[in-house]
Amino acid sequence: MKRLSSPIAKLKSKKYDIVVIGSGYGGAITASRMARAGKSVCLLERGKEFQPGEYPNTFSQSSHETQLNLPGSHVGQKTGLFDINVNKDINVVKGCGLGGTSLINANVGMEPGPDIFKNGSWPKALLSDKQNLDEGYKQANRMLRTTPLPVTIKRPLPDKAKAMKTGAEKMGVESKWGLTPVYVNFDIDGLNHVGVKQIPCNGCGDCCSGCNYHAKNTMIMNYLPDTKNHGAEIFTQVNVRFISKDGDNWNVHYNLLTTGDEEFDAPTDFISADIVVVAAGTLGSTEILLRSKQEGLLCSDRLGHKFSGNGDFLAFGYNNDVAGNAVGFGTKKPPFDNPVGTNITSIIDLRSESPGMVIEEGVVPGALGEAFAAIVSVAAKLEGHRDPDKGLGNWLKKKFREVVSLFRGPHHGAIHNTLTYLVMTQDDGNGTMKLEDDRLRIDWPNAGKQPVFEIVSKKLKTLTDGLGGIYTQDPVWTKAFSKQLVTVHPLGGCVMGEDASNGVVNHKGQVFDGNENESVYVGLYVSDGSIVPCPLSINPSLTISALAERNCMYMAKDRGWTFNYEFASPDLVKPGN
Repeated sequence: MKRLSSPIAKLKSKKYDIVVIGSGYGGAITASRMARAGKSVCLLERGKEFQPGEYPNTFSQSSHETQLNLPGSHVGQKTGLFDINVNKDINVVKGCGLGGTSLINANVGMEPGPDIFKNGSWPKALLSDKQNLDEGYKQANRMLRTTPLPVTIKRPLPDKAKAMKTGAEKMGVESKWGLTPVYVNFDIDGLNHVGVKQIPCNGCGDCCSGCNYHAKNTMIMNYLPDTKNHGAEIFTQVNVRFISKDGDNWNVHYNLLTTGDEEFDAPTDFISADIVVVAAGTLGSTEILLRSKQEGLLCSDRLGHKFSGNGDFLAFGYNNDVAGNAVGFGTKKPPFDNPVGTNITSIIDLRSESPGMVIEEGVVPGALGEAFAAIVSVAAKLEGHRDPDKGLGNWLKKKFREVVSLFRGPHHGAIHNTLTYLVMTQDDGNGTMKLEDDRLRIDWPNAGKQPVFEIVSKKLKTLTDGLGGIYTQDPVWTKAFSKQLVTVHPLGGCVMGEDASNGVVNHKGQVFDGNENESVYVGLYVSDGSIVPCPLSINPSLTISALAERNCMYMAKDRGWTFNYEFASPDLVKPGN
């Protein structure tokens, strides 16, 4: 099996034109475009490289690939695929591997509503440059191949999407229901636009534990092989600690995660570059710059501020009167005539309301199906809000479905009729990230007690009542856990601003070199979700990608460089072959 990453022994202390830290949407896009500009590019990723067929699909494998960043300790391998940051008020789930969170996200590619860009959070220079932002969206969609699920006789609408449509009808908002555009391949059976083998989606539902079927359009299916095709070097298991300035050069200081040296505070190695692009994700980029600031790099005092969970809210409609079929199949092959579908297939778009929000249906990975069944059934009994009384017959049906799930598993009975709700709305974005004992922590008092989440919860109860189910809150969003939140869409920490008094980077992603004016460092950028200055009320990956594409346009333009967007490449890399 060919790899995108090079052996770590080839990473030597030499100077590159550009070093990119991180390989998610921002990092992979930057590396691809700068390699196309003919520059010597080195991309560094903390996690491992996974290819289709190597993602965990059992509970044991998933547990081995889980790392927990707890308030006082770190549990699990530091290259674990599922990277969970646990804090007092909000917990963050993100991906760790070549491709970043694209490996385990729900693949939804949608633009925010126009009102998001009118809320005063965005730099004026970006708002007056709508054409380049639109071009960024265009190029990102073109590379990620964004498309809704094609519904045909051979590919029927999944049960969970049907249930959401029924729920929207019961709520009187049927016109707000629709299919979500996703980064998934439904038609190519062979080589794609960058020469990577792909197979059409089989509807297994396991998008969020890693696609083992070559169907999900993660970064390893497009931008990263494109990066490799154009001569860049990619290295994994490299943990960047901080950045320092050395005359006209930038030094990137790192430890390798293949030796264990990082556990013993070993001295860091470094590589140099004319340009460094920090794209390690919202938490990673903020942590690297906070540590760089401790090492003497001047940055805005706004560094670490305006953290947002993108208004993420999780809940369940348990044991509905309609099928949900929303647990992935793990090691099993999904039935052809009744597939789970992609992780998110449909949406109820209520962004025109106040407060605006979207409701999407999700899938629990097959590897976690049994554990999910146990947790949600207990939570429904302890915290669930019962549907309106419909008599003894209805009660008996529900009890029978519970027994069926207990004996036949999560693809049957009550769990088969359960929906997972994923909501995005507007939180206050007042979280703060800081270093404690050299580890990143998030401080956001009463984050989950914001009134908007009570409104969301009531909306979801109404939706579940219409489906005849038991509305069940996220178990951690309860009084027992002080209304904690869980987000899979962390934003902020290095936000864009007019100047250093209200932001960390400018509209091009260039880092301000102090705390008061518009002056920026030559050759230091941030390009990922950390620069987004407010919650988007929609899945943010497409906007992060569009901003990264736009940053690359300016990075090249400011230096007289050029690159094209054509797909032809002389030496196609074929991961997975």
